[in-house]
Amino acid sequence: MMSIVIVGSALLLLLNSNSQAGSIDERSSDEMSALSENITRILDSFKENYDKRVRPNYGGEAVEVGITMFVLSPPVEVGVTMYVLSISSVSEVLMDFTVDFYFRQMWKDPRLQFQGPKGVKTLSVGSEFLESMWVPDTFFVNEKTSYFHTATTSNEFLRISSDGDILRSIRLTVTASCPMDLRHFPMDSQLCNIEIESFGYTMSDIRYKWAKGPNSVGVSNEVSLPQFKVWGYKQRAHEISLSTGNYSRLACEILFVRSMGYYLIQIYIPSSLIVVISWVSFWLNRNAAPARVYLGITTVLTMTTLMSSTNKALPKISYVKSIDVFLGTCFVMVFAALLEYATVGYLAKRIQMRKNHFAALQRMAIQLQTAREEHFHTLRQTEVRLKSRGSHVYRQGVEVERERIYEDEKIRQLIPINPNQICGITPSDIDKYSRVVFPVCFICFNLLYWIIYLHIATVNHADLVLLQQGG
Repeated sequence: MMSIVIVGSALLLLLNSNSQAGSIDERSSDEMSALSENITRILDSFKENYDKRVRPNYGGEAVEVGITMFVLSPPVEVGVTMYVLSISSVSEVLMDFTVDFYFRQMWKDPRLQFQGPKGVKTLSVGSEFLESMWVPDTFFVNEKTSYFHTATTSNEFLRISSDGDILRSIRLTVTASCPMDLRHFPMDSQLCNIEIESFGYTMSDIRYKWAKGPNSVGVSNEVSLPQFKVWGYKQRAHEISLSTGNYSRLACEILFVRSMGYYLIQIYIPSSLIVVISWVSFWLNRNAAPARVYLGITTVLTMTTLMSSTNKALPKISYVKSIDVFLGTCFVMVFAALLEYATVGYLAKRIQMRKNHFAALQRMAIQLQTAREEHFHTLRQTEVRLKSRGSHVYRQGVEVERERIYEDEKIRQLIPINPNQICGITPSDIDKYSRVVFPVCFICFNLLYWIIYLHIATVNHADLVLLQQGG
């Protein structure tokens, strides 16, 4: 009997709780429905007496100063923030860079003030509502191409606060021009900027500002590029004067520092090794002409190909880059090694010609010496007879003897002391000197090159907000 009573009580309690829950759900549903109707009524009221062709505060308020009536028309202040999501490319050939970022604009439109239900201070509406309200005609001054992201819907939102503050956020991908100075390439750093401006409104109508001061620009820690490091950024706000008036302009400048690893592995180290390979000819026998000529021509052609492939990936600029200085010096070094063997060959040829001439002179001297000795022997035999005939004839014999001595001395002067040298230098000496001079010159050049260009390429951190990976 007691068990039946307990079960009955439990059923009554369950029925009462279900009925109370149902009444609460009905009340919350009614409240949500009423709130939705109120918000719909607020959004519909915005369209009444609202002209989206006119900016906020246009016309302003009438203020009487003495007997003159002035109409105050303060410009719309548009606050801007940016958050960079990724930087996909930086192109030296096209002189541009591509950046993906959130672009947020904030301004005040008193015509969109509302008195909403309790607890509702901000309305988050779809991007379709933008078609029925005034928005700043912001554009990117140095833009080449850009597009909105629409997957899965338009990546955009709009928030309207009860006091008329508007927040518009949109995701954009912009390819902007970036004039680059490549004089220090590949040890250079490039400062690329995104410039923001109103297309039609002058400063009397719109003024842009960084909404959060120095913290208005943010860069994701995941931003990375294969050839560059994103070192930091800085913000600028200035006035630009054009033929149609003065305009307010914002600029976000991003500093890219080029990474040297790729160029060290692909250009600097191979070109240095090619120069070293060209020195092998200094240790080869100078009579091994095919080997030395083939080695010299191969290194010259390899350097030419390396220079050509390097400049092919760069714009056709008229000034000299730092990599041109290095590759040009390497080309001169390997070409000089080829000319060194040409000099050795030419010197050896001249020495051989001198040897042949020396041999001919020696044969001539021997023949003349034999003839002179025979003639002198004859003169000795007749010397007594010449003395007996008179002093005049004797003096003639003495003059003949002096002439013989003079001609012998002249022949000896024509014969070189050492026919294996020209100006005291032999072909082997040129190879010996080259084994020392070429490496010393190349080492000295490398020291000067890297000290000068690494010092010039030092990054200036002035007024720069450094990123964590850049530090």
